[in-house]
Formats: sequence, C-alpha cells, structure tokens
Amino acid sequence: MSRAAILTAIQRGLRRGPLPVDQQAMLTARLASHPRGPIPARAQLSLPARIALFTTYAEREFATVQRLATAAEIPAAIAAYLARLQLPPTLTISPHPTLQAIPFNIPALQVRHGTTLPADPTCLTLAFAGIAETGTLLLPSGPQTPTTNNLLADNSIILLPAARITASYEDAFDLLRATPPLPRNIMLITGPSRSADIEQSLELGAHGPRRLHILILDDQG
Repeated sequence: MSRAAILTAIQRGLRRGPLPVDQQAMLTARLASHPRGPIPARAQLSLPARIALFTTYAEREFATVQRLATAAEIPAAIAAYLARLQLPPTLTISPHPTLQAIPFNIPALQVRHGTTLPADPTCLTLAFAGIAETGTLLLPSGPQTPTTNNLLADNSIILLPAARITASYEDAFDLLRATPPLPRNIMLITGPSRSADIEQSLELGAHGPRRLHILILDDQG
C-alpha cells in the first residue's frame, strides 16, 4: 500500500480529510434537512406567552429578569440593579454594535468597552436568542461576542431581544443557521453558574458568574 493510501485510510478513520462522494452527499442532505426529534408542546405559544414562560424558567434557575420597553432604559436599569445589590458601579460592555449604540451617558456608571478582565466585576453581553421551553440563553462566540465575557465576571448582565425568544432549541438553532457564518463555539446558559458537588450544598458561582440578570428588551428599533 502506498504512503498516500495509508494516510488517506488514517484520515478516514479519524473522520478527517476528504470524504467519499456518497458520505459527503449524505452529510450535505442531512444538514439541509435538519431532522428533528420530538419537541415539547409546552413552549409552542404566542410571543407574549413565550416571554412569560422563559421568565418563569429563568427565575426558577436563580436568574433575575427585568423587562424593558426601550434601549434608552438600559443604563438606568443596570445602575439601579448594581446599586440595589451594593455592587461596584463599573461595567464592561461586549464589543457588539447593538451594545455599542446604547447611550451610557449616566454618571452613576463607569463604563469600559471590550473584553472582560479578571478584575472586572460586571459585564454586559448580548444573547443571540432565548429558549422558552427551559429559560435558556444561546450565546455564540465571535469577535463581537467574546466567550470570556460570558464567564469571567462575577455578575453577568445579558440583553435579550424579546423577538428572539423562541419556543424550542430547534427553533433557536434554525435562527442561528439562517444568520451565517456559524460560530466556532456556542454557550447555552440556564441561570448562574452553580454546583452541588461538595456535600450536596448548592454553591453559586462555582465555575462562572454567581449572578445572572437578564434584560428582556421589547423595542427592536
């Protein structure tokens, strides 16, 4: 057997390199059809009902949720949230155009745009979608949505457009596929980080933010 044939066999065994024509056609067809399993009926609702269901499940998992009518309300809402919990009035904002456009002209907040640093207590990020059936946020990685900003700060504030609250995971991934390019990494977050591995005692912030505050924004203008 030639060296090329050996390497081709190894690549095929590792599922790397060019696929045979029939396998490539099968994978292409599967990606195009997006086969689905059973989808729970509980989230097949109107948008207002999906928002209510998302809120119920998110709060059940120790997140807090606030509904806002316009983007102009965001700075004051964040300042009030930090003051209420006696947290430092400093905020790191992910470099997404939607977040960059928010006018943070409020003396009560010290704002920095960019990637979260270890000393940053609070970060504002943008969710791509929310999933009503479990109260889960879908956060894709990218230059404008660095994954670090979802994990490093103790306090995570996530802006979620109300219109992007889908019924199911399948609907959320359909929305993601329709918005290329696909990200390298996707995070699915339901509530703040927590663990009960040690003596079955629940500890928030075990491997990520200890607080998750979700701002649901109605205004899409």
